[in-house]
Amino acid sequence: MHDYRPTRRPRFRRTLVAGLMTISAVVGATGAATAAPPYEVEYGLGAGLAHLLDSTSSPPGANDWSCRPSAAHPEPVVLLHGLTAPMAANWPTISALLANNGYCVFALNYGMQPELPAPFDTIPGLGDMVESATEELAPFVDRVLAATGAERVAFVGHSEGTVMPRWYIKNLSGASKVARSVNLTPINNGTHVNGGALLAALLDRLGLWDDAQERLIDFGYGAGVQLTAGSDYLKEVNSGVAYDPGIQYTFIMTRYDELVVPYTSGYGPAAPNVTNVVVQDRCPLAVFEHAGAASDPVVAQLVLNALDPANATPVNCFAHPRNG
Repeated sequence: MHDYRPTRRPRFRRTLVAGLMTISAVVGATGAATAAPPYEVEYGLGAGLAHLLDSTSSPPGANDWSCRPSAAHPEPVVLLHGLTAPMAANWPTISALLANNGYCVFALNYGMQPELPAPFDTIPGLGDMVESATEELAPFVDRVLAATGAERVAFVGHSEGTVMPRWYIKNLSGASKVARSVNLTPINNGTHVNGGALLAALLDRLGLWDDAQERLIDFGYGAGVQLTAGSDYLKEVNSGVAYDPGIQYTFIMTRYDELVVPYTSGYGPAAPNVTNVVVQDRCPLAVFEHAGAASDPVVAQLVLNALDPANATPVNCFAHPRNG
């Protein structure tokens, strides 16, 4: 197998393919929390779409650095956005819901590429996931733990935010700092969307795949190639002990995922600390696609139950979850 070396490489100021550039935002990882709770919890994509260009806000209820975890919810929750989605757009529903239910909630943007020309330099999630985990997630978790006095955090990730933290957990001693990992539309085994995996396999046969991956990382689109089935990044995080036995994992999938292809790529292994959920197996009429997972009311109930299994409630397919 190719020797995956997570080194920082110089990047070229070149224009990315227009189809990959869906939004532009820059939000600091230390954005202040919004208005005092209780927060309004909005379901559906509308709440997030309103923040696609939000360059100043954290999601509602997040990043209150004076928050102290309660005995009922001792682990602060760190929200990890998907590819190109700023935290304000990705998490308005889940962040508000968790804050209303008594959690200390924190969120960050990661993976921006300041070397790229504007406006591409302000799009989150594009960069090499090794760098995002090492240079952004690791210090952010340490800051959360120091501020809250907690021993461990819980992750709630969406799309790329389910894959990037796996490097942190496995290779940066993150396992000792993470109690739970709840994952929406996970990409554990990569995606075959738009024929990317077929192209990767062809390049691999021609002996060109290793070089292609390095060039795409240099180009400023590291996460895109790393999420492709067969990438060196996925080979590394899926090798050996891929899922730490000391962490409780929940993987929440939708059959209508148009970006994680096939959606079954999100399955974790059969293990006592792993729970796999295909939402439509429980609620056949819960129809939502990839982006909609973070604002769907059924998924929201599953997130609450995964974070607090001792007080889990039956999922009601036709109701919004408890709102604090």
